[in-house]
Amino acid sequence: MSCCRRQPTRSRNGRLPQPPTLLHALDDFYEALIDTHRDLTLEQSQVVNAKLILLLANHIGDLDVLRDALKRARDGL
Repeated sequence: MSCCRRQPTRSRNGRLPQPPTLLHALDDFYEALIDTHRDLTLEQSQVVNAKLILLLANHIGDLDVLRDALKRARDGL
């Protein structure tokens, strides 16, 4: 029921509030992400990103959380 979906509240500057960090090894994840893309062409890197997004979305499994993440990813562009 999209009419009843609660929209995230934006702060005074128009940005979404930052959620709590649940990943405690951010640097390790970032390093693994960079390693995953190392030596790939731009096209290959984009394919890896698309696959990764779909895999993580499947793991998350909550459409409201995914929509919030999509909004956050575009915030400020």
